[in-house]
Amino acid sequence: MKNKSGIVIYVGKANNLRARLKQYFAAGRDERPMIPFLVAEIVSIDIIVVTTEKEALLLENTLIKKHKPKFNALLKDDKTFISLMINNKHPWPMIQLVRTKGKPKKDGIYFGPYTSAYAARQTFELMAKLFPLRQCSDGELKKRTRPCLLYGIKRCIAPCVGFCTKEEYRSYVDKAIDFLRGQDHKIIKELESEMQKASDALEFEKAAALLQTMKQIRHITEGGGIIAKADGKDCDALALHRQGGEVMLAQLFFREGKLIGSEHYSFSEVAEGNEDIYTSFLLQYYKDRTVRPYEILLPVELKHRQALEEILELKIVQPQKGDKKAIVHLAEKNAKELFQQEKDENDLTEKMLLDLQETLGLHRYPERIECFDTSNIAGTDLVASMVAFTHGKYDKKRTRLFKIRDIPKGDDYAALRQVILRRLTRAKEENDLPDLIVVDGGKGQLTQALDVLKELDIVTVDPISVAKQEGKHDKGVTQEKIFLPGKSDPVLLPLHSPLLFLLQRIRDEAHRKAIGFHRDRRSKRTITSLIDEIPGIGDVKRQRLLSHFGSLQRILEASEEALLEVKGINSQDVAQLKKFAKTFNPQ
Repeated sequence: MKNKSGIVIYVGKANNLRARLKQYFAAGRDERPMIPFLVAEIVSIDIIVVTTEKEALLLENTLIKKHKPKFNALLKDDKTFISLMINNKHPWPMIQLVRTKGKPKKDGIYFGPYTSAYAARQTFELMAKLFPLRQCSDGELKKRTRPCLLYGIKRCIAPCVGFCTKEEYRSYVDKAIDFLRGQDHKIIKELESEMQKASDALEFEKAAALLQTMKQIRHITEGGGIIAKADGKDCDALALHRQGGEVMLAQLFFREGKLIGSEHYSFSEVAEGNEDIYTSFLLQYYKDRTVRPYEILLPVELKHRQALEEILELKIVQPQKGDKKAIVHLAEKNAKELFQQEKDENDLTEKMLLDLQETLGLHRYPERIECFDTSNIAGTDLVASMVAFTHGKYDKKRTRLFKIRDIPKGDDYAALRQVILRRLTRAKEENDLPDLIVVDGGKGQLTQALDVLKELDIVTVDPISVAKQEGKHDKGVTQEKIFLPGKSDPVLLPLHSPLLFLLQRIRDEAHRKAIGFHRDRRSKRTITSLIDEIPGIGDVKRQRLLSHFGSLQRILEASEEALLEVKGINSQDVAQLKKFAKTFNPQ
């Protein structure tokens, strides 16, 4: 279904297309609150005919991901997930924290993804304490001639220098895999057996270490997790709560009978029915995952269940009684609670933004706030940042970084004016103007913003400037001055005002982005300048070297053979690079 601009606003499927369309367009036949809004925008409908139910499900999922229709429930696929990975194909495997987007590589065994980076790091630290596997890189593993500090504190059994056999090392790898799969009882039995053998052999220090490991595992596995069902199979439970077009979907993860984590997703302006939301979510979330649970528990029976099971290669169950039914109830309770929690947070945010509008005398409700800041050192590498906050929350996708062009050295006002002009010119062209712009600084900076708004004939955007006490950018409680158009004296908000805290967060985020971008630019310029000092290395060769090795340090550490692999680099260039490497001081 498309709107007047030809943009796809909804994708659906039907066995009986005529009956389904009647349901949408016949008054009163479809009671879903978002249907009138959807129908009001529809100008044309395109149809694709397929031969099976399975094909229809796959096509619908592909089209939703491609077109991102506003009235479909769409999972954001730009999120990266943190997982634990054991590269078990390596002769000496190790545990690593990795971030994946979409389908992970087939280079090891993955555990997760974890819903919290903090939880993943905590688990990683725990694994390092329990299982003394290497933490060094493959390069270090080959080069090392004596064990590192980790060996001394019993965090590694030093495979790098042959202090353990492959069989001994592999036993720890297998135990780590079993532990992450939730088979802690199996590990405890194996450790008890090893401890007894060590004790019988009078290896009391080894026996004590094994006993300590057992105690740690028991403490963790008995103190955490909820035993929810007897069969101990891996499963995920899904449930949703909705009010009109607003939907909250809760997802609970059970592994080896234990609740190990949860995730939730909120959707707005959703025209799909509950069954279609579950179907769409299952396809978007599970289709490309290499690690899937044994079964999915749902509170409803899905019409396309059999086709979905074939596509996803897992079971989909609507439990009627027992532990599984209790798990679904728990997911429903979570969905309802999360929906209310998000609603309460949104209500509080709306009240705070209304207070901001009233306190500062803004003409518009500040639904979207954009903040600008510049950064330079002694006038060099002049850059700027723009960050956005939508409905009081940081809107990462709207962040913009700017290189300042053709501005005299040290003219901060002109730099700020250029950035605001560039941003608002484009925003005006795209009909994407913010409600409020914030600039870091005092009256002078505010004047630049006002001049740009006047030049572009924009009257729908409120400008303010926020000056930090003595120009500090720290986390201490400071008195801020807020300058408003047409007022000579600044507004001073109470030190513990939530409005002040919001403005500080916005301004400090813009400052952080500007500083980070400036450091990156300065670092790249420094590296480029250093490479320029090497005879025979021009712009083309420099770019090829940096593209191939990634940094100046790696270029200078590379072997002659590796350098010669770069297109255009000859033996004379290698000789000059090696000569430069001897005199190079990274400090």
